[in-house]
Amino acid sequence: MVDRRSLWLLLPRQLRALPADLVVMLALTAFVNVAVFAPVIRETPLRVPLGLAFVLFVPGYVFIAALFPEAGEPPATEDALDTDPDRSDGETEEGFLSTAQRSGIDGIERVALAFGLSIAIVPLIGLVLNFTPWGIRLAPIMVAVTGFTLVATAIAAHRRWQLPVDERFAVPYREWYHTGRTELLEPDTRFDGVLNVLLVASIVLALGTVTFAIVVPPDGERFSAVYILTEDDEGDLVADGYPTEFVQGERGDIVVGVDNHEHERTEYSIVVLEQDTERIANETATTGNETDGPPVNETIVTEQRELDRFETTIDHNESWHHHHEIEPTMTGDEIRVVWLLFPDGDVPDEPSIEDTEYHVHLWVSVAEPQES
Repeated sequence: MVDRRSLWLLLPRQLRALPADLVVMLALTAFVNVAVFAPVIRETPLRVPLGLAFVLFVPGYVFIAALFPEAGEPPATEDALDTDPDRSDGETEEGFLSTAQRSGIDGIERVALAFGLSIAIVPLIGLVLNFTPWGIRLAPIMVAVTGFTLVATAIAAHRRWQLPVDERFAVPYREWYHTGRTELLEPDTRFDGVLNVLLVASIVLALGTVTFAIVVPPDGERFSAVYILTEDDEGDLVADGYPTEFVQGERGDIVVGVDNHEHERTEYSIVVLEQDTERIANETATTGNETDGPPVNETIVTEQRELDRFETTIDHNESWHHHHEIEPTMTGDEIRVVWLLFPDGDVPDEPSIEDTEYHVHLWVSVAEPQES
């Protein structure tokens, strides 16, 4: 069996000497990149809590670590400040400079500044990307923030290595572990032990609640949408300039769009119909012998034909645009072209507007070709 210590010694000395807090920052950075770019993992909710922890804390923490590699000032005690009158100011009994003269910051200050600077650094990186060809998109932002984190971590590690060991900042995780173990397993009284257990349970419950709220947010309203667009002279899609006048046999370019807000990956069927219609003026609801309001035009379909049919699968919060041509075969001034959207691909044998709540239409006039 291979000795683990032998494998550890194969690593470069700089990697073996890398501070533990910077190792945690690098590990979190690696996990976030896997959650964002890995084909299977990126589809899971895992990247939400990891992404929040990374964006809101890591860049600021490594930046502070690069600025302040030295340890901060510990709480002053009377013993630490008790100096001999025969010694020069600032010396302790061992002859070293008092820790009160250190210029670093303590752990609480680092954590607070890490959050504040992260909120400032990430938007600045996004602002710079906005003026580049890559723009503000997920992949460029992840690469840029990851690059900043790696550079800041390398600078922080280098600056710590330049200091004497007793002056470097280090997270006292061993002290935290022994203190926590003593408080939980060896409390002064049984009542203290119960309070410690309740405190730990409340912290775990709070973290679990927040994580669940982030990872599994409420679905909200579920709906889909279908619409039609055209392409202008510059190639942009606009809701204008629809082809409305045809000669029988002519075609018109149309772009049909579908939006998925169903909170799940959904299969869609789109059916394109042409309908010959008549509009009849009906009276509105009556009260006694008097009509209440102006007459309403009712559209009656006298003939219907299917022109085309499409199928697609769309992820949640994604859109799909499909360029196609319509060629009405009926003639008249009141021809209606209808796009019917059926989620889950469930299309009736004879589809109509009454069969789905998602539809859009276009009124066109179709003339008969003139004989030469």
